[in-house]
Amino acid sequence: MPDAVVVGAGPNGLAAAIELAGAGRSVHVIERAEEVGGGTRTAELTLPGFRHDVCSAVHPLAAASPYLRRLGLERHGLEFLYPAIEAAHPLDDGTAVALRRSVRETAAGLGDDADAYASLIEPLADGWPELADLLLGPPRLPHHPLLAARFGASAIRSAQGLAERAFTGQRAKALLAGMAAHAMRPLTAQGTAAYGLVLLALGHAAGWPVARGGSQAIPDAMRAKLEALGGGVETGREVRSLRDLPAAKAIVFDLSPRQLVEICGDALPDRYIRALARYRYGPGVFKVDYALGAPVPWTAAECREAGTVHLGGTLAEIASGELAVARGSHPEKPYVLVAQQTIIDPTRAPAGEHTLWAYCHVPNGSDYDMRARIEAQIERFAPGFSDLVLARAARGPSQLEAENPNYVGGDINGGMASLRQTFARPVVSLCPYATPNPRIFLCSASTPPGGGVHGMCGYHAARAALGRALK
Repeated sequence: MPDAVVVGAGPNGLAAAIELAGAGRSVHVIERAEEVGGGTRTAELTLPGFRHDVCSAVHPLAAASPYLRRLGLERHGLEFLYPAIEAAHPLDDGTAVALRRSVRETAAGLGDDADAYASLIEPLADGWPELADLLLGPPRLPHHPLLAARFGASAIRSAQGLAERAFTGQRAKALLAGMAAHAMRPLTAQGTAAYGLVLLALGHAAGWPVARGGSQAIPDAMRAKLEALGGGVETGREVRSLRDLPAAKAIVFDLSPRQLVEICGDALPDRYIRALARYRYGPGVFKVDYALGAPVPWTAAECREAGTVHLGGTLAEIASGELAVARGSHPEKPYVLVAQQTIIDPTRAPAGEHTLWAYCHVPNGSDYDMRARIEAQIERFAPGFSDLVLARAARGPSQLEAENPNYVGGDINGGMASLRQTFARPVVSLCPYATPNPRIFLCSASTPPGGGVHGMCGYHAARAALGRALK
């Protein structure tokens, strides 16, 4: 029997397995799908030859993750490709705000807010290694208190509040709003500024790359690393109860709290199950993948060179749309995240053709078809886009959850990004990766530091298991 079993082969499950195997423990990974990766997969969703990222597409956190960086995944085939412009945010005047690797070059596009932007973001970008130590683990006393205090003073604010306090012009406010809306919360909510600050700092410190050949390259490289360490991976097998698993000393679940209860309910105390039942899931997403006959005809030149494009116009418009979602409705002009991987990685489509990846936020569990509204937003900033569409594949929350049960109600972040659940994820605990059962651990995005392809949830869960069940 293995020392440890890991259930779920997303990046966090694979990271947990790699850390355990690297510590000399025998490890077996079980995955319900036919391939590893979870949300970090790539498939032909529209037409033959067009490879689309199923969920996660652009990887600043993977490029900057302290754990993934030290695994040497490039030796197992992983290569990151970087766009000329990390991200762009078009406006209705035909221009776009560009996030570039250089803080000063980015600031130069913000007019009178150039100095304010540099003052706010440059210390965070320069201090990213120290900031990562604070942000990519369980809550604890900071090792670099001055940087933590500087970050915290702005991060604790709402994104709208910080934008209006820090900037005077619409360009800088829109840039921050587009970044902060990744939180999938109203921009008036306390703590949403943190998302904007982190994503901007990452753009300068690490870039916003894609993986050559598709996001699938990340878990494929992680699987190869695990197998080189002696670990095993079994795909195409669903785990419904603990009886389906060998009697390992430690079982690590890369699953949502809801799934953990379904599988392990009899082995967990009622008080812990009640605490998990209070865990809140956030909004869902509605996603459309496109096969295109040519690049997107963006009006703003910056968008044609950007790997990621945020569509939503001004701070006020984005804030209104995200508030509508939080209140259970569907905005006429949704905030839309777009990734155009083939401008960086032409291997993903036939010669001269392109893929496009786009989604917007919707209420959790929504069954409303947002395709027309997403395409209207793209057309708004790229007239003629619809004429280039060769095929499209649309998926709402129910389809996303059916493909990946971790996406409860279409929530791709593994849980509401509220201020409380930043510090109590999934429950209030000194070790959120451990459960009251000494054999059972949780390593999904429902543990700190939350969503994103970084592997840190898996790493910390493995360390908890090594310190408790696998001493």
